[in-house]
Amino acid sequence: MQKNFDLLIRNASIVDGTGAPRFNGDIGILGDRIIRIGDLSASRGELEIDLAGRIAAPGFIDSHTHDDRIMLSSPDMAPKVSQGVTTVIGGNCGVSLAPMPRPIPNPVTPPLNLLDDHGSWFHFPTFASYLDELRAHPAATNCAMLVGHTTLRVATMSDVSKPASSTEIAAMRELVLEAMQAGAIGVSTGLFYEPAIAAPTEEVIEVCSPLKQFKGLFCTHMRNEADHVIDSLEESFRIGREVGVPIVISHHKVTEKANHGRSTETLALIEKNMATQPICLDCYPYTAGSTILSVDRVATSVRVIVSWSKPLPEYAGQDLTVIAQKMNCSQEEAVKRLLPAGAIYFKMDEADVQRILKFDQTMIGSDGLPHDASPHPRLWGSFPRVLGHYGRLLGLFPLETAVYKMTGLTAKNFGLKDRGVLREGAYADLTLFDADTVDEAATYSTPIAPARGIEAVIVNGAMVWRDGKSTGARPGRVLQREPA
Repeated sequence: MQKNFDLLIRNASIVDGTGAPRFNGDIGILGDRIIRIGDLSASRGELEIDLAGRIAAPGFIDSHTHDDRIMLSSPDMAPKVSQGVTTVIGGNCGVSLAPMPRPIPNPVTPPLNLLDDHGSWFHFPTFASYLDELRAHPAATNCAMLVGHTTLRVATMSDVSKPASSTEIAAMRELVLEAMQAGAIGVSTGLFYEPAIAAPTEEVIEVCSPLKQFKGLFCTHMRNEADHVIDSLEESFRIGREVGVPIVISHHKVTEKANHGRSTETLALIEKNMATQPICLDCYPYTAGSTILSVDRVATSVRVIVSWSKPLPEYAGQDLTVIAQKMNCSQEEAVKRLLPAGAIYFKMDEADVQRILKFDQTMIGSDGLPHDASPHPRLWGSFPRVLGHYGRLLGLFPLETAVYKMTGLTAKNFGLKDRGVLREGAYADLTLFDADTVDEAATYSTPIAPARGIEAVIVNGAMVWRDGKSTGARPGRVLQREPA
């Protein structure tokens, strides 16, 4: 038996990320791998943690992030590691920091300004140069990165309000090829957003055509999640079929009051099509979303909180109704004065959120926006909210199921080999927490707050979060997609 470990975790209740029932045991880690799981009472570790029956689980994998820049600008990744996340999937919703082979427009084209509203971070001419930077200056978390279709449109087109020409499609396709050769795991789209609304389905299919040879993924913030949600699902399924790759339906939801309850319809359609093509989906555990501020989005929301404003930053964190009163103007006029800006929109029904969360194949993705002055609490709270509020308090699913949705299922769908599971030989990405107390601390009024109940977080064998603070370690790696 191996007698010496770099890290020895004793008396753990092990939830292994497969959905199997928890079991008691010790975990021995050497270097970046789990070497032994079992009774290690005769062994010693250079560092030892006695969990006294608390939970050891695989590090959580955030299936949907906008962490492209924060990994470089704030590499301790506190919003994520504080809630147990050890790997992030970046470049979602058609928005990636790279490639940008020409100067980005000034002002930065929304929604690319969700990553950087000044534009100075969009300086990577190729996807390879961006991944090289991530490797040269690692973050606390691992990452796997998508290349964004909207970024490609801004990088190659003269007018993003139109469909791309054949020349522009060819240029985007070449950038996709370069990104996939460099190590991207797929392409994301944000057909919901203004710079991509004009893109017909055929454009997306042609731009994404290199994906199949690399066994890449197609991840989509669909064109519509309200009245035309079924049409958008069918469009997404068609793109997956014609490109010949698995698809990920990002942050699945049904929005606006007229559509509340339609998750029964959407989930039935998704499940039916899963039988004939590879389809994945994720969601975040809240009834409000967050993105750039616009009059149209305000008009279909029951409540709006401004999350940032470039010209009027003092209004971040305030309700739009209150801001309009202070300005002594209409909400529409207030929006115009605040732009460019971001907002939190209350548009979903709790029953739909719970139904989608509970669906067997749903992964957990925070969709957090790390550069907002007053962010949606999902940035800091998504994973503990699933474990605490929805799992322990509401009993939506057992702890083992909740952990599977944020670890093993996500690793399988994204092709992250030896991640998302606790077994001998797997990478030592772990989250240690108290099942009786774990929960979000972030709220809409106090959105920046580390989770409760997270004891320690380990990435590639190195401790990145302990006793409520970052350790300073930055062992994160750029991960490749290796589908089974």
